[in-house]
Parts: sequence; C-alpha cells; structure tokens
Amino acid sequence: MLILGVSGGPVEVDGCIYPVGYHDSAACLLDDGKLVSAVEEERLNRIKKGFAFPMGSIQACLDQAGAELSDLDAIAVNFAEDFVDRGLVQDRFVQGGDGELGARAIVRRLLRESFGSELPDEKLIFVRHHVAHGLSAFANSGMTEALVAVMDGSGEAESGTLFRGAAGHLEPLKTFPLIDSLGFLYLAVTKFLGYGFGDEYKVMGLAPYGDPKKCRDIVQSLYTLTGEGDYELYGRSDDRYFALGLEDLPYTYVARACASAGLLPRRKGEQFTEQHADLAAALQEAVETIAAHVFEHWTRVTGLRRLCFSGGVAHNSTLNGVLVRSGMFDEVFVHPASHDAGAAEGAALAAYSSRSGDLRTRQKLRSASFGPALGSAEQIARELKSWSELISYEQVDDPVVAAAELLSAGAVLGWAQGRSEFGPRALGNRSILADPRPAANRSRVNQLIKSREDFRPFAPVVIPEAAGDYFELPAAEANYDFMSYVLPVRPERRDELGAVTHVDGSARVQIIAAESDERFYRLVKRFGELTGTPVLLNTSFNNNAEPIVQSVEDVLTCYLTTGLDYVVLENFLIRRQDKFPKFDNYRVRLRPRASIVERVDNFGAAPEISHRLQLAGIRWEVGARGRDISPRLFGGLTRSGGEFSMAELAADGELTAADREEIYALWRERFLTLTPGTD
Repeated sequence: MLILGVSGGPVEVDGCIYPVGYHDSAACLLDDGKLVSAVEEERLNRIKKGFAFPMGSIQACLDQAGAELSDLDAIAVNFAEDFVDRGLVQDRFVQGGDGELGARAIVRRLLRESFGSELPDEKLIFVRHHVAHGLSAFANSGMTEALVAVMDGSGEAESGTLFRGAAGHLEPLKTFPLIDSLGFLYLAVTKFLGYGFGDEYKVMGLAPYGDPKKCRDIVQSLYTLTGEGDYELYGRSDDRYFALGLEDLPYTYVARACASAGLLPRRKGEQFTEQHADLAAALQEAVETIAAHVFEHWTRVTGLRRLCFSGGVAHNSTLNGVLVRSGMFDEVFVHPASHDAGAAEGAALAAYSSRSGDLRTRQKLRSASFGPALGSAEQIARELKSWSELISYEQVDDPVVAAAELLSAGAVLGWAQGRSEFGPRALGNRSILADPRPAANRSRVNQLIKSREDFRPFAPVVIPEAAGDYFELPAAEANYDFMSYVLPVRPERRDELGAVTHVDGSARVQIIAAESDERFYRLVKRFGELTGTPVLLNTSFNNNAEPIVQSVEDVLTCYLTTGLDYVVLENFLIRRQDKFPKFDNYRVRLRPRASIVERVDNFGAAPEISHRLQLAGIRWEVGARGRDISPRLFGGLTRSGGEFSMAELAADGELTAADREEIYALWRERFLTLTPGTD
C-alpha cells in the first residue's frame, strides 16, 4: 500500500493565492506503513523556507519508489478539510478572486495539471494537524505507550494537544486554545528582536548570552500558570481574534509589555544589545517553565513516563534538554522533522491506519536519510567533469581516511554522502565539518562560509563510546541521533571543545552510531584516532542565502562561493582551481522568482535611472530581498529573457573584472545561477 503525505502549499488558482497545507512544504511516501522517502520542497526548488505546494517533492518521492501518481492508494494532507476550506473562503473574500474554493478540488486540479493523472476523490484524505504531528512522533518512537505532546503555532483550533499513545493509536487528553500558543509567543518575541518567521532558533541561540532575571518581569506579565497543568497567555481576553486568524496579536502584547519597561524593538540589521539578549533569555526561561508545568501535571495524572514530542516548539533543543534532564521522564523521543514537514508523514500514517486498521509502533527511528541521493559514481563523475574549469577532483580509495586527515590538519570541508536528511538538521549526509577544538574555528566557519551571527553556536557530533566522557548525559533515555537536545559539556572538556561549546557551557549534541550511518561514524572515530578527540564540528552544508544542499550542482555552487577548503562528495575529493574563475564557458540565469526592475527617479535636477534584481516570495514566505545591478547586466538579462551565456554578454564588449565580480557576487548571494556549458 503506497500512501503519500503532503504539507505546504499556498497555490495560485484563477488569480488568487490560496493556502492548502501552509508552510514547510514537503512530501513523504509510505510503503505498507514504512517511510521510504521524504524531502522538503526547499531542497529541490532552492527557495529557503518556501511555502509552495510540494510538486517537486511529490515527484522525487515517486521517483525514489519507481512509482507513478496513479499507483498511490491515497494522498493525505496535514490539515482538516473543513479548516482549509474556511481559510479558502476567507482568502477569496480578501483577494476578490473567483474560481474553485474547495481544498479538495484545488488539490486534485493541481495534481492533474502537474502529473496528467486524475486522482479519484476517495483517495484524497485530510487529517487534523495535531493528529498528524502526534502520529509522526509516536509511530517512530519505538514506544508502546507514551505521553504524546504537540506544541506549535497552531493547528485547526488549538495550539497544543496532549495524547495518550497506546496500541498504535492516540487518545486526546488535553488541548490548549490558540491564544495560548507558545509557538506564536516565541515568534512574537522573535519579530520584536528584528527577525522573522522561521528565525526562532536564532533567538534560542541568543538566549544564553542574556540574564533572564533582567527581563523576567516583562515576560512573566504575559502568562499565568493555573491549576491542573494549565496556563494562560495575555489573560485570554482576545481569544475570539485568534479564531479570525489574526496571529499577529501576540506581537501587540509583547511590544506593549516591552515598551512599558522602556525596551524598543530591534530593527533588522541593528547590533544586538545586552537587553535584547536578556529578553531572549527570559523568553526561553518562560517557555521552559510553562512546558514543565504542563508536563509535571500530566505525567502525574496519567502515570506516563515516556514522552513523544512534536510540533514546531519541539525544535527548541534547549527546552528538550531541560525536559530530558528534568527527572519527569524515563525516555524522550523528539521527531527529527518536528515542524510541519514532519506532519506530512503523520498525515500519511493516519491515512494508512484508516485504510489498513494497523498502525503498530515501529522500531525507533535512528536515521533521517530519506531524501534523494546524489547519483551513481558514473553520474557524479560526468557532472564533476563539466565543472572542471573551476575544480579538480579525484576518486579516493577511502573518503573517511582522506577526510579525517584533512580535518586533523585544520581543513574545513563539505561532506556530501548518500540520501539527504529529512528535517532542518544536517546529520552527516549534507554537512560542513571542522575540527571542534580551536575556538577560532567557530568564527572561521561563520565568516568564511555561513556568514551568520557570531553568537550562534555550532553543534558537535560524537561517537557513542565517548559521548559520556564529553557531555553530561542524563539518566533518561533519548534519541540523540538528530541534534534535538542541548546538554552541558563536561567542565573539564569545554576548553578541548572550544568551537562547539556555547557561552553557557552547553552544546546541541549529536551522537552518531555505526548502525545509523556507518561511514559518518567511521569518520568521527578516525578523527579521534588521529587527534585524541572523537568529536567533530557539524553544521549544515549551505550559506546563509540558501537551503541545505541537495544535488551535486548545489554542493559545487556552495563550495565555489564560500571559503570551504575541500569537498568530499561520495568517494570524490574535490579542490578548487588556483585561479579566480572567469566563467567564460558558463551560463547565467535568474533564480526562481527573481525579476529585474528599472526605476526612474524624477525628483532631482535630472532623472536618475537605477536597476535592481529582486527576489520575491509568495505571500507568507520570508526572505524577499533585492540588490542593485549594473546597467550592463540589466541589459544582458533584459535582452535574453533572464538567461544567457557569458559569451553572449561579452558580445557588446569585453567583460571587465568588475563585470565578472558582480556576477560572482550575485551567484554567491543566490540571485543568479551559474552552470557549465554554452549550449
């Protein structure tokens, strides 16, 4: 039985943009209840935090299974149908459009247009959002009975749900209303601190630099702990507004509370102050306090001492570390894709359960490698050869030995192997790796590659045999395979792990076992044999303008536009050529959703003309940005319809160093794509 689960999807129909599965667009495929493929749309379309309906992900899942859309027994969406339909009606009213309003009709139409196959109505299933989240965690936990907790921004009418998981099913115990959304509270403070949707993890990284006591009164004014494990945010006085979908209401309360204490919003790009860090620390403390209050009550009432945790809040690895060390639980499982992408799997599981009557808890999930592979050795070699103007490469006998020697000598390298990871973490298949010992490596990786805030920590990966020697592991069992928990670094090891120990002495730990990823385990172990430290710095293989790399082209693009020293791609060791690339044999094209604009300013003594390259997002998407470009590049893009060879651009005169540097900068910032070949 083949069942596909999907998430994400503002889609354009008859001139209106409608939500279907909201953010974190992804597809997951189950074969007789077993997850066989899963990938987020952003990995394929290269639009970071994209919301588009996951057509590419659906195709990738089908390709990996050798299946067609007509082979599917069901497709499941990770929200309830009546809820999505209400949103469609509201959006049609706001936008004034015409056309199909039903989610069912829209999804079937999209699939028909993209795949040329009619999906029978009875094969399309809609699943309540928190049920989808809960099933994704419980079914992968290896537990026969557990407290299953879902906490996020919102489901259909709730921001949190507790279930009793037993016998493969979820029994609802408690729901929390939308106004009490911990996800929306965290997002509101994230916005106050100058960030946007999807940047909550940055605030979590900032929190250890602050003192929660200094802003505790501000944040405590926003919530009240009540009896029976309940709590209230903002006095619940405006719950009716949440029912209308006004999710920005928490920001009003946060801004008001901060203003009363003299704290003003941080503008994007401004330096962080001590007060900003204090606010982040107080927020993190509050979320931990509220969650502990909820779980203490429900573990006592139910007697359940095993926890399965999912929903966007479950990506707060600091909170997860508090929970696993709290003594409340004997075991904790956090789904590696706890955001809405993982709910696509949960929706498919719900559909499988309803069709088969069977949802036995699986063996505990130990690997998240469910995405597309890089290709065969022959395919990779052909693609590398096409880039040979910019790189040199060789096939090595053992990439583990080669990589370990380079890392022990101080190199920072990209490591791309096998199938990509499902979820937001790079866990050893699409990773940037470095020596975790020199504290300077933290700044080095930040400046040369990631171009991100200096306060954000990097994570360590360690082999199981050494994990307890370096980190304070609690008595409770937990799935440390997926970087889901922040734990204390042992005091005597903090200097040794200078690049991965956060300012508060903690680290977001990944423990890699041989049975989970034999090659990555051998690499960490071999590095330990060479250096005495069986730990590596592990961060995602991407720069700050793109999602994690997926394909060979993505790997090479990131390598050639960052300060990485080497790349080990499957069994190939890759180096860059010792010259500044001229790209003479390369094609330039605009990225998806990029456009060029000419602006005329008539307010001065003479008209001023400027040219700009814009990247736009679909309505709710974040990251819309722009950059001024030269008249020459504007002309080339205009004449060619957005794609040209470097030779074509040079037709009106020899390319200067400035021309090449501009194109390289736009490539580095992911406004343009460069690929080999002039045909």
